Amino acid sequence: MRMEQICIRLVKLDMLSSIRALNRFPSVIRWCGQRPSHRRASLCASDLMRTNSPSSLKPRGSVTLSSALCLRSRSGVNTCITAVRPPADGGPTRGFHTSGRLRALPAPLIWMVLKPLQKLMAIILGRSIRKWWLALPPNKKQLFREWTWRRRWHLVGAGAGLLLFVSLCLLTHLDESPVTGRTRLLVFSRESFMELAQVTAEAYMEEFKDSLIAPSDPRHQVVEQVVRILAERNQDIAEISAVPWTVHVVDGPTVNAFVLPNGNVFIFTGMLEAVADIHQLVFILGHEMAHALIGHAAEQASLSHVVELLSLILLTAIWAICPRDSFAVLGQWIQSKLVQFLFDRPFSRKLEAEADQVGLQLAAKACADVRSGPVFWQQMEIYDQLKGEPTIPEWLSTHPSHQNRVRQLDRLVPEALELRASCDCPALPKGDPRVIFHQTVKLLLDNAKKQEKITQDEKNEKERAGVMLPLPQSPPVLTQGSQPQRGGVLATSALLSK
Repeated sequence: MRMEQICIRLVKLDMLSSIRALNRFPSVIRWCGQRPSHRRASLCASDLMRTNSPSSLKPRGSVTLSSALCLRSRSGVNTCITAVRPPADGGPTRGFHTSGRLRALPAPLIWMVLKPLQKLMAIILGRSIRKWWLALPPNKKQLFREWTWRRRWHLVGAGAGLLLFVSLCLLTHLDESPVTGRTRLLVFSRESFMELAQVTAEAYMEEFKDSLIAPSDPRHQVVEQVVRILAERNQDIAEISAVPWTVHVVDGPTVNAFVLPNGNVFIFTGMLEAVADIHQLVFILGHEMAHALIGHAAEQASLSHVVELLSLILLTAIWAICPRDSFAVLGQWIQSKLVQFLFDRPFSRKLEAEADQVGLQLAAKACADVRSGPVFWQQMEIYDQLKGEPTIPEWLSTHPSHQNRVRQLDRLVPEALELRASCDCPALPKGDPRVIFHQTVKLLLDNAKKQEKITQDEKNEKERAGVMLPLPQSPPVLTQGSQPQRGGVLATSALLSK
């Protein structure tokens, strides 16, 4: 009995530590609190007979027993829950209802929580191997090397088998991307990301609850109408027709918009001020909806998960080989940067380019002027230059550069125009927004150069006028009662100060 009590206490401590680790996710903690443990449920025979007997249906005092549910846990602790039926004479009753449907934690969320723990375990394992090897005497080290050399082919075979197993697991998780038909790796299912998106949406609603614009606001109505048109004109895509789209407009200067996989659209008023017309807004929302319908979040998390698991082997080797902890920390930092610049950021740029392509198609089917898409990124480039934002190389960013985006969209515009023409859309104006934008920018630059030239000429004229004034050979002598004469240096300084 004492051993059983110790086991129960250890299980309770384990549950408490797990809940503390999830303090960053309030909504998930609520689900964890509702999750039942694995128990075997059985109805007590005596209560079941009492329930089925006619006499048990008669009121006895204030309440009548209906049934009792006995739960028996694996540790042997029994728990009985008794349900009661209110009296038939209309006396005071107490409400009794069943709990709602319980939901399991999304797999991506579990991976996010366990990700730091996996790294910690790899570091501990690698460091333990290093300490063990350093503690071995020279003769045992030599014996271990000889043993390894004798079994080298066994070790190579085991490594090849492990590599084959990993390859088969990856091949069984290949999927075809909607719209584009691209083959991709999906470790996490779309359904699990729908559950995670609901948790994320609740967190964003809590974060922006004081800055959300009312649905009656004209800005909210415009965005809602654009999303509705995009969804209606692209009903042939199953991922769009199966999702209820909900719009949330956040009052903030941030130039940003994003769409969650469950159809929650978040857009800031800063983005509404950045777009020049309704066509650019359709393109931007189509770009964000493309991320959701293709499932880029699940795809990026899947690749990150696989790369992270493979990098754990390298991380363990770094901590096992490096002679000191400082070198191991440096090696771990270099490894994380290599993974970031060789896998994460290039893949993110690839997904952004694909979202531009699909978003342009969605906007074309919604009868928008797709020629406005490249113009938006040209505006953003000028906006960043006016703000003095530092220009970083593309390989350091998670998004393609504005210039590369403009070039890619320019190549896709002819195909998008053909798609738009096949959707019975009204004719576009003859003026190309891209040409009008270039002409406007050129005119502004010419006016700025002319104004700068006029200012420089005026400055030169003032300087020449100051040089032509006579300069005194000796300082003037002021006699008592005389007034100082303004001339020479004083006149020059007065003229330049005008």
